[in-house]
Amino acid sequence: MAQSTTPIEDTMRAKLTEAFKPTTLEIYNDSHLHSHHKAMQGVTSKETHFRVVITSEKFKDARMQPARHRMVYALLKDEMAREGGIHALQLRTRTPEEEERDKNKPEAEQ
Repeated sequence: MAQSTTPIEDTMRAKLTEAFKPTTLEIYNDSHLHSHHKAMQGVTSKETHFRVVITSEKFKDARMQPARHRMVYALLKDEMAREGGIHALQLRTRTPEEEERDKNKPEAEQ
């Protein structure tokens, strides 16, 4: 069996899916956009910068974005702490109702 070329993303997807049972989960690896930054010099990992869009019923209890983000950060703390792990994580966390409301907004408002 071949070794995955995206082990951090694979772990993120598995953990987020298990913990949040999302109706929407999009993970974007933006590491290539940041590889020239001074802080990334000498880093060989191709999995350092991610954007995550996640919709889950579990966010209903945490109404404010900072609380939702802390839930995700706590879940991914090992991947963020390890050498060559996640350096930056941009999150968009929504409930299914918020996602539906966003879909119904005119494009100019989004």
